[in-house]
Amino acid sequence: MSNLHKHPHTHDGFTHDHSSDHPHSHSHTHTHTHTKAVINRLSRAIGHLESVKRMVEDGRDCSEVLIQLAAVRSAIGNTAKIILKDHIEHCIVDAVESNDVAALDELNKAIERFMH
Repeated sequence: MSNLHKHPHTHDGFTHDHSSDHPHSHSHTHTHTHTKAVINRLSRAIGHLESVKRMVEDGRDCSEVLIQLAAVRSAIGNTAKIILKDHIEHCIVDAVESNDVAALDELNKAIERFMH
């Protein structure tokens, strides 16, 4: 059984209400203070990954490619840390204050998937 609810999101200073059909019923507002930093980091990681792709296309040394892939993976991991910190500081604090157990379960599932 799922509950239809409004799910407000605050993004770049604007709040958007989305009707959604979720199997849980949390209704905290998502406020993300590091969105621009995350987007910038992702853009850099995408550019870096594109350059690694070109390295492979150009037949560059496998060791060099692996080193660069490790750097991209590290950049993505560091970006994920920013997202997680932001989520905990805002969304999870709000979820705990409103006794939103579903949001905590979702966080645990996301961490579990990310760590594998």
